Amino acid sequence: MTAHSVFVRNPRSRDVETREQFDALVRSGATDMAGWKLHSIDFSDGLPEGLDPSGAVFLGCSFADGAQAGLRQAGALLFPAVPDVPFDAYRGQLYSPGDLFEHIATRPYEDTLDARIYSWTRGADVRRDLYVTLATALHDHAISDALDDVLAAGTFAGSRIVGVMGGHDLARDDAGFAAAAVLGRRLAAEGFTIATGGGPGAMEAANFGAYIDGADDAEFERALAELARVPSFTPSVTDWARSAASVLDRYPDGRANLGIPTWFYGHEPPNLFATHIAKYFTNSVREAILLQRCNGGIIFLPGAAGTVQEIFQDACENYYASEGDVRPMVLVGRKHWQTTLPAWDLVQSLGRGRLMGERIHLVDTIDEALAVLG
Repeated sequence: MTAHSVFVRNPRSRDVETREQFDALVRSGATDMAGWKLHSIDFSDGLPEGLDPSGAVFLGCSFADGAQAGLRQAGALLFPAVPDVPFDAYRGQLYSPGDLFEHIATRPYEDTLDARIYSWTRGADVRRDLYVTLATALHDHAISDALDDVLAAGTFAGSRIVGVMGGHDLARDDAGFAAAAVLGRRLAAEGFTIATGGGPGAMEAANFGAYIDGADDAEFERALAELARVPSFTPSVTDWARSAASVLDRYPDGRANLGIPTWFYGHEPPNLFATHIAKYFTNSVREAILLQRCNGGIIFLPGAAGTVQEIFQDACENYYASEGDVRPMVLVGRKHWQTTLPAWDLVQSLGRGRLMGERIHLVDTIDEALAVLG
């Protein structure tokens, strides 16, 4: 590489995430793989004759014995699968509830992929092991890449995404849960895409409301009442998840929405109503991604430390943002944000005399919050 060389992204770059997608490209007449990034695909039966692998990147793919040397010689770049971890470090797609909670109807939560990964993160040497650090970093990069794909050209392309943040400990039988669900439902009806931190409590409520927005009022109330029979993920995550799965079984075609949780808070399980789940290991990365992707603004329902952190992280971004990049911040609950946890006064002071000053709001009702974003 010369001193003047720079890395240039291949304009033909293409993510190939399944064998079915690969086979379709071959059937369409593809003859070379330059720019292809292939994620965790089984090629143990070899590549088709006449397909040039030069310039392709194989991420965690499997091959027949001896095939890898030939691919490298032909100009492909191979990244080996990461062994002895309970996740795919090169995952090419976001998670679904079915991925993280597979077999929840018949097996306990502790047997799910989500629980196994969280248990693995609690291992004594996980946080000190360079090998593990690299594996989790690769995973989080892959998830960000997959998220960008669905936002740019996939399910959520062109969407106005509104974040809903709030406390994880809000019980399903609390009036605040129903209010957050109504908020999510009405935002979805207005054409917004909902994004939350993906966990229980207010986050689950907003994802649930967005998911079920096509149901009539009576069905919505019945689903709320069913969830309320298992108010919390404590003492049993299994029962909590199964009650959500039961609702999903009756409404399998809900509206697509986002959840962005983290295994850093693995004791807070992800909720099942986010259809697309970008789950991260590193919470700081997850927080930044979550806030940055909410191009339609963020609504902050009552919460505690995590929600306060999100308020001031979002305020910092708005404080330094240029005109056109400042996004609405709506704090819901005057008493909570002025007395219980008086974040509003500081946010308002930060906004005084700056562009963000006109885009920060303190309200008490869902109608007020919707009016601000409308």
